[in-house]
Amino acid sequence: MEKLHLLYGNMKHDARRIVLAAIIPLFLLFVLYILKILEIGMDWDFTRLGVYPREQRGVFGIFAHPLVHGSFRHLLANSLPLLFLSWCLFYFYRQIAPYILFIIWIGCGLLTFLIGKPGWHIGASGIIYGLAFFLFFSGLLRKHVPLIAISLLITFLYGGLIWNMLPQFAKITTSWEGHLSGAIAGTLCAFAFVKHGPQRPDPFADEEEEEEENEEKREEENQPPHPDIPTETEKTASLPLHRSEQQRDVSHEQLDGNSQQDDAEELADDVDATLTQQTLHTPRQPNNHIHPYHV
Repeated sequence: MEKLHLLYGNMKHDARRIVLAAIIPLFLLFVLYILKILEIGMDWDFTRLGVYPREQRGVFGIFAHPLVHGSFRHLLANSLPLLFLSWCLFYFYRQIAPYILFIIWIGCGLLTFLIGKPGWHIGASGIIYGLAFFLFFSGLLRKHVPLIAISLLITFLYGGLIWNMLPQFAKITTSWEGHLSGAIAGTLCAFAFVKHGPQRPDPFADEEEEEEENEEKREEENQPPHPDIPTETEKTASLPLHRSEQQRDVSHEQLDGNSQQDDAEELADDVDATLTQQTLHTPRQPNNHIHPYHV
């Protein structure tokens, strides 16, 4: 029963972590779709909220470009990868996930602003590349089995992303600079945060804890006892002394009893000797009373 309760508690904890890790990715997708619906419904054009490299009008796009997409098809193509990769980030790296997402977000926009070709660069593809490269390199650098498994899964699912980072293979309408900027930002984050977040457990940690516990026990045993409280050794050593004292007392009492008995016997012998002497020295009285003979 205890094992079942423990298993149920672990499953409940894991389910809670899964749900919490999905909150921010789902909220981000919700915002993206709301903005796209407003753009189409109100006949607005959010393209100018993107990055325009090396021009003042494109500075605001460093912060806003992932929120803008050219069409629903563009948004749908980015939705599933963005949801899955951001969920992996917040599930496996929940302690540092907000910092990683923020750095990739800003770093991708900043690098695109510096190296991009003239034109408006929009979409969350740069963040997708940044998350993919961070999860891949971070798992390899940390050498932790679950994180390495995520790295292999990223390679299997999104290994083809690398071709859209190269101008020779990317379409004319594709911002390969944004993809490359995201990949660079994610890789830098993987190296910069390698000492933070989840780490490979020490295989000898349990043995070190046992050694520390044994040392504490030895220190407690070697501590000097309280002066008022006798130790077990003192108690054991005092037992023969008490016994010897009791035996001496008993032997003294026996000697006293024997001496008293001897004195009584000597006194009785003296009385008998006195009476005997008195009997011997007492003169015999004449018998004046003569009894008649009968014939």
